[in-house]
Amino acid sequence: MGDRSRRVLILGGTREARNLAEMMSSDSGFTAVSSLAGRVSEPVLPVGEVRIGGFGGVDGLRNWLGDNDIDVVIDATHPFAGVISAHAAAAAAALDLPVLHVRRPGWRKHREDRWIRVPDIAAAVDTAAGLGSRIFLTIGRQEVGAFADLTGSWFLIRAIDPPSAKLPPNHELLLARGPFAIEDEIRLLTERRIDVLVTKDSGGELTVAKLFAARACGIPVVMIDRPSLPAGARTAESVAAAWDWLRRLP
Repeated sequence: MGDRSRRVLILGGTREARNLAEMMSSDSGFTAVSSLAGRVSEPVLPVGEVRIGGFGGVDGLRNWLGDNDIDVVIDATHPFAGVISAHAAAAAAALDLPVLHVRRPGWRKHREDRWIRVPDIAAAVDTAAGLGSRIFLTIGRQEVGAFADLTGSWFLIRAIDPPSAKLPPNHELLLARGPFAIEDEIRLLTERRIDVLVTKDSGGELTVAKLFAARACGIPVVMIDRPSLPAGARTAESVAAAWDWLRRLP
């Protein structure tokens, strides 16, 4: 590698990814290349070099890593971006590159919370249907189509961009980006007469207010568990831990 800086691919779109890119921008030992999936129309961009779009599976990512002289891969994607995490692990392993998966801790249940944990979106559909008829979906726009056939329920669907999938016939679409205030979330649940909240265990502070609001209103929460990381994956729960790992690489 000589005296050149390490080239680090940051698979991002999260606050953690942006923070890492910013830290690398002030350290001459590293050059960050941030990659965003392109699923949000107006993403918050990190500093430094940015690419947007997919790679074309494991083979495409492996080829891109080689063609762009990448030395390290950091997967700082959303905790539910399971496909790209698996591809990152496989492509890095094929080239014998170090890879780290940055995953913020999931949310912790309070004793007054009424959470029902489910393994996936299909289980969330079945569970939510039995808990109430006015359902608040905060699962992003990719999977709301799974609820389209629940014709007897009304949905409040919150997302950053409009969903492209078929939506339930009875719904209100609310386009918004966090962070959200607890008092505003309580008002939203109350005014829309929400019976049940459906969300993913994303963790972090950006959208946690909805959980405090659900607790205050006594509303059950269908909490979708995260997909598993690849076997043997090396992980860090914070930007500080990821930065420490990166600087310790031989």
